[in-house]
Amino acid sequence: MDAKIGNFFESVGNFFTGGDQIPWCDSDIVTGCEREVAEAGKGSSDELKNECIMRLSWALVHSRRPEDVQRGIAMLEASLGGSNSPLQMREKIYLLAVGYYRSGDYARSRQLVERCLEIEPEWRQALTLRKTIEDKITKDGVIGIGIAATAVTAVGLLAGGLVAALSRKK
Repeated sequence: MDAKIGNFFESVGNFFTGGDQIPWCDSDIVTGCEREVAEAGKGSSDELKNECIMRLSWALVHSRRPEDVQRGIAMLEASLGGSNSPLQMREKIYLLAVGYYRSGDYARSRQLVERCLEIEPEWRQALTLRKTIEDKITKDGVIGIGIAATAVTAVGLLAGGLVAALSRKK
């Protein structure tokens, strides 16, 4: 029983704080990945360069800084055409979905997750991200309904107050 109560309060807390299961990345990790890419550009193999760019892309789309997320999205979109293997394509599409989720474009993020799941239907990361996106869309809808209901109530109270004030003056 205590576990159920704990889960309930955790889910309510996550609802209001926007908690999700997607990890964040600190700026020092982004900086380290940028350094790796710069070093790999100095005569390293194409495979090593691509690995470093993928790590940097991962760090950027998981960053707390919106400008990093946008950079990560741009890098991934630019490299999408050069993907040879389905696994590499799946990874890039997934990271793009994370980037769009982080930037608030939930519809685009959901589209990309569905593409990942077409490639690998049982991929847990993509399934988790899809659920996270759907939960966020639901939560935003509930909050929007709450705001609209509050506005309607406030207008109703204001109109009722005006009618009452006018009727007293007569």
